[in-house]
Order: sequence, then C-alpha cells, then structure tokens
Amino acid sequence: MTAMAAEVEQDPAGETRPVYEISGLTKRYGDFLALSDVDLSLGKGEFASVIGSSGCGKSTLLKIMAGLMPPSAGRVVLDDRPVLGPRADIGMMFQQATLLPWKTAIENIVMPISIREGRSAAKKALPRAQELLELVGLEAAGNKYPDELSGGMAQRVAICRMMISEPAVLLLDEPFSALDELTRDFLNIELQRICEARDATAFLVTHSIPEAVILSDRIFVMQANPGRVGEVIDIDLPRPRSLDMVNTQKFGEIVSHIRGRLDKEGFL
Repeated sequence: MTAMAAEVEQDPAGETRPVYEISGLTKRYGDFLALSDVDLSLGKGEFASVIGSSGCGKSTLLKIMAGLMPPSAGRVVLDDRPVLGPRADIGMMFQQATLLPWKTAIENIVMPISIREGRSAAKKALPRAQELLELVGLEAAGNKYPDELSGGMAQRVAICRMMISEPAVLLLDEPFSALDELTRDFLNIELQRICEARDATAFLVTHSIPEAVILSDRIFVMQANPGRVGEVIDIDLPRPRSLDMVNTQKFGEIVSHIRGRLDKEGFL
C-alpha cells in the first residue's frame, strides 16, 4: 500500500529522527515469552495504532512504552532519553476515564500537575485546563462533578487530563471501547481533531480495525506466541478523515487486507 508520510523531525544532517523509538524489545514472564524483538518508531505528529488478537502483547507493549513496567531486553527511547519509568512527557489514557468523584472536571484535569508539582502549580495551570475544555467542546463543564457527566463527556475530560502536561506522546489503551457505537465514532473524530490541533504524536491500542484505519497514519499488526510486529501498513487516506470514508472502496480494501492478515494467522 502507498505510504502516507508522517511528519517527522529532522536532525542536522537532514535525516528524519523519530520522537519515540523501540528496538529489540522483549518481555518475559518467567518462561513465558510475551513480546519478542519488537521494533517500531513514531514520528512527530504521527498517529499510529497497534492491532491484534487478545493475548498478542498489545497492552504489555503499551505499558512498557509508558514506563509502567520494564522490558526484559531492548531499547525504549523518547526524545533521546531512555524510558525507565513514568514521565511527565508521556500521556496515558485508559479504557475508563477514572475521574476522582469528589473533584470537579477542571480539578481532575490539573490533578497530575498537583501530584507532581503541588497545589500552587496546579492553580497556575487552571487557565490551560480551561483552554483544553474549550478544545474538546466542554467549556461550560469545568465545575461539574463526574456523576454529572455522560460517559463521552468524562472521556473528553480524561483527554484533557492526559494533555495538560503537554506530553511528547499520547498512549491510548482502547479509550472508547466501553462507550456506545455512536459516541465512540464521535469521539474518534474528536480525537483526530485534537491531535491535529496540537500536532500530537499518538499511539493507540485497539481491537477495532475500522477505528484503527480511520485514525491512523500507520498500523502495526501484531502476531502472537510470542507477540511481535507481523506487518506495518501505511494508511494513505486523506486528512481530515470523516466517518463517510468507511463507505469508500479504498477504506474497505484496507480493512479487508488487515482482516485477511489476522484471519490468516488464525487471530479472528
């Protein structure tokens, strides 16, 4: 398939330099080999996805990228610094919004800054939090508590919380999988808009082939036993993407190719 080139930074020699780079990544749990020799890189402003069956190591890969667990072997580097643990320049979003029920939306957004830098720094970040709420269309929801928000609204607040520290990379673990289909479709388009507005570098774990295609510049198709990258697929659909694209021939061909690859491996 024709590659859609991701925007990448350049070094002084004029060569492209990845923002996030993983090489030779291996993860063992005792005698069980969960990941083997995984190589991938993300360019500045690129949206990439990883897709594969349950148990192929997608979530393990994401946790290692986030610094939540160490690899058994290999190299994990973000902005020229090894990832050795959680960092402020890595934003993480999970399947559930996990907002603190006793804090308002805007208080939840600045919570990471409060934890790392204290209440004074969190207070100074409130105007930036309000800007993020406006970016996701929730400018009037800052003083609402989580039980006053719909599932989709709560996930948008979680997006703001992830972005408040202006991370270099956004790691997304099926963030909309618990939502109904209409809300999920809406938030996928919103996520695309937000990432483009902020020139964000993003990496999504998903079980949904259409979701991966509508959002991604590249898709990493994982194989299992052990988990490894079986194929890298470049998505050359124009941006901004729209839900109407799912009815086009090209979109269908890409989905069919990925589904066929997974089916061939016995993953579907």
